[in-house]
Amino acid sequence: MRKFQKGSCIYKNLFENEESIKEWKLEGQAIANFSKKGISLKNKLDPELCGDSAHWVLWCPIDFKGNIIVEWDFLPVSEHGLCMFFFSAKGKNGESIFSKSISERHGIYSEYHSGEINAYHLSYYRRKFSTERVFNTCNLRKSYGFHLVKMGADPIPSVQNVIDPYHMKLIKYKGFVQFYINDLLVLDWTDNGQEFGKILEDGKIGFRQMAPMEAIYSNLYIHEAILKE
Repeated sequence: MRKFQKGSCIYKNLFENEESIKEWKLEGQAIANFSKKGISLKNKLDPELCGDSAHWVLWCPIDFKGNIIVEWDFLPVSEHGLCMFFFSAKGKNGESIFSKSISERHGIYSEYHSGEINAYHLSYYRRKFSTERVFNTCNLRKSYGFHLVKMGADPIPSVQNVIDPYHMKLIKYKGFVQFYINDLLVLDWTDNGQEFGKILEDGKIGFRQMAPMEAIYSNLYIHEAILKE
């Protein structure tokens, strides 16, 4: 298995106050509250009334290069819902996902996996449906399309047993993707650039939640990924 180390720090965000997400772009509607723990995020719309429109995505405004190590702390507050992380997100023609040539998105999942963008998407907390709660997994998908490319066991327990935030680490290096929770390797996958289209390189990152999930995020750091020889 390939090993990687951190290079220079490219970006950091402690999510301490409203100013920290001033430039971030929200698609859909969410409620954000700040405390010493970080940013608490939950849906604004009632999923019973609004269905899939109650979910949302929060995008970092920066385009990152293809070789990065992304780390953040994650604390689930509610038991039911889903948390996802997008990376290497660009328009299908290589343009920015915020390009005026691309239709607006509103947090509905089909807009992201079968719309006008390409991305990798990691579902690392899947407790929305009963079928997900009886067998917890982390799922990695690649779009355009709804391609499930890798699954791994989810070590995060039920919320009632959660004490401290979990440290998430995603490594993206060329076609290699690794994901860790508290330094435990959850999944390791290599994109061959053929089966589901070309390898996705640079692009944006974003966080997605499915209602009625509430979670706290903090200590986001992005470093250059360097392959150990």
